Amino acid sequence: MTGFTRLPDLALRTYGGSVVAANDESFAEREALIRPGPAEFRPHTFGAKGQVYDGWETRRRREPGHDWAIVRLGLPGIIRGVVVDTAWFRGNYPPYASVEACAAEGHPAPDELDGWVEIVPKSPLKGDAVHEFAVTDPRRFTHVRLNIFPDGGVARLRVHGRVVPDRTFLEGLTVDLAALENGGLVTACSDEFYSSPNNVLAPGLARNQAEGWETARRRDGGNDWLVVALAGPGRVAVAELDTTNLVFNAPGWASLKGVDADRAPLEDEDAWFPLLPMTRLQPDTRHRFRLDDDRRITHARLDIHPDGGLARLRLLGTLAPNSATGTVAGTPVLGVSARS
Repeated sequence: MTGFTRLPDLALRTYGGSVVAANDESFAEREALIRPGPAEFRPHTFGAKGQVYDGWETRRRREPGHDWAIVRLGLPGIIRGVVVDTAWFRGNYPPYASVEACAAEGHPAPDELDGWVEIVPKSPLKGDAVHEFAVTDPRRFTHVRLNIFPDGGVARLRVHGRVVPDRTFLEGLTVDLAALENGGLVTACSDEFYSSPNNVLAPGLARNQAEGWETARRRDGGNDWLVVALAGPGRVAVAELDTTNLVFNAPGWASLKGVDADRAPLEDEDAWFPLLPMTRLQPDTRHRFRLDDDRRITHARLDIHPDGGLARLRLLGTLAPNSATGTVAGTPVLGVSARS
């Protein structure tokens, strides 16, 4: 992955996304658009409606107009890019598509949404291809609408960006400051050979190893690590390191450090201070630790020794008063550093 595709998919079903409406889904259901993983295909698999497709497919249009589907983002935020994937749709893909977005308060019904703005103009598509479109609009959105012209099938819709939560739900409460849904983000890591490190910040429990973060096996004597930008400056009281599903590939040990990047640069190693000393981990186990240091931090660094995987990382605490939620513009896209 490169560029904006390293950022979380705000529309993903496992992050709470939902395809709340579509004008047509005669051949294949709209819900497939936001399923995790790539689209699958089995040739010569026919049902009552024809060849079975892992995607959204509309009927052949015989009247003017176009087809559309509306997605409520599971993680509202600033959209950095959209991916329209027509995998396996070769003779039945739409020749053009556009994407609109809107921001809505509360829990509106699809027909109550308004204020739509175009974030991806009408653009040509190819069959069985991945199309990436960068987005420059800086506003926070809660819904997107995929328009296809005039009809056809799309396998997957990905909406990558930085989460911007409703801050009124975070202030004054003990919350997970590292959670994707609260605006946390992995900004650097040593290795993502098997899976993305941002998986450890995902909502809910990991159902299998693929839904966590797992590194390659180390042969150099070093250790793997990741850095998390918190939802905002705050104080962490409890750390949870969950190795669920990692039976033979959990780390042997782990440690945590924190830093306040408003007062010292992330590159200043002396500014980082310990939150959790080197601690032994068990496979397939949720580990919870009370942290004694109440200093304010903006970033946390998790070191695992020597390598392995983690299902979830939770950092429970409180936001500092009057702190800004996340540094959307200033937080870099995830980078993978040389292993050290």
